[in-house]
Amino acid sequence: MIARLRPEPGQTILELAAGAGDTGFEVAERLGEEGLLISSEFAPAMLDVARRRGEQRGVRNVDYRLIDAQQIELADDSVDGVLCRLGYMFMPDRPAALSETRRVLRPGGRVALAVWGAPQRNPFFSIIAMTLVERGHMPPPDPNGPGLFSMGSPERIGALLDDAGFDDIQIEELPVRFAFETVDEYIELIADAAGPLTIVLRGLTEAEREEVRAQVERACAGFAAEGGCELPGLGLGAAATAPSA
Repeated sequence: MIARLRPEPGQTILELAAGAGDTGFEVAERLGEEGLLISSEFAPAMLDVARRRGEQRGVRNVDYRLIDAQQIELADDSVDGVLCRLGYMFMPDRPAALSETRRVLRPGGRVALAVWGAPQRNPFFSIIAMTLVERGHMPPPDPNGPGLFSMGSPERIGALLDDAGFDDIQIEELPVRFAFETVDEYIELIADAAGPLTIVLRGLTEAEREEVRAQVERACAGFAAEGGCELPGLGLGAAATAPSA
C-alpha cells in the first residue's frame, strides 16, 4: 500500500479509519519534518489508541483527528495522498466515502486502499461467519451493506473508484495464510480482531460457544497442516489517481 501511495518528503497524507495507526506511522517516517500525517478515526477510543502508539514510537509529524470518512471535514484539494487499510468496506456509504476522498485530494494525488476479497477466498473469516449464520447467532450478510466482503471483487472496487472520478486504477490480489495450532486459538484470534464477528462471539453462552467450536473444528479439518491448521485468505489492494487539472 505504501509503495502504491508513493509518499514523498513534505507531503500531507490523510489516513482514514487508521485504527491503531501503525500503517500511517510508517508513512509519516517518509514525510520528514516538513510533512504531515493526518491520522483519523471515526471512533474516539481508537483515536486515543493511535495517539498513544504514536507517542510510544516517537512520531511527531502527526495530527490526530476524529473524521467521518463519508463527510471529511477538510478543504478541497488539501492532501497529497489518502491511505485506508481495511476501512472502506465497513463504511455504510462507500461511494460517498470514496467521493469525499477524491474531493480532498490534490490533482495528481493518490489513494491506496486494502480490503478483503470474496468470502470463498477467505475461509479464515468465512468459516466462523457462516457457522454463526447457520446457527442463528447472526443474520446473513446484506449483499449491499457494509461488511468484511462488501468490496470483495476487483470489479466492485474498480467501479467504485471509477464512479468517484479516479484515473489510473490499479488492483492486485494479495494472498495471505493464517496458521494456528488449535481451533480455540483460531476462535480467540477472530474474537479479538474481527469487528462485527467479535461482538457476536463475545455474546455467546458457554453452551453456544461449544457448539460453534465443534462445527468450526469440523470445517477446519480440511485445512490441516503440520502443527495445526493453515487457512488461506485473500486481500485486494488498489491504488488510483485524482485527475490532474
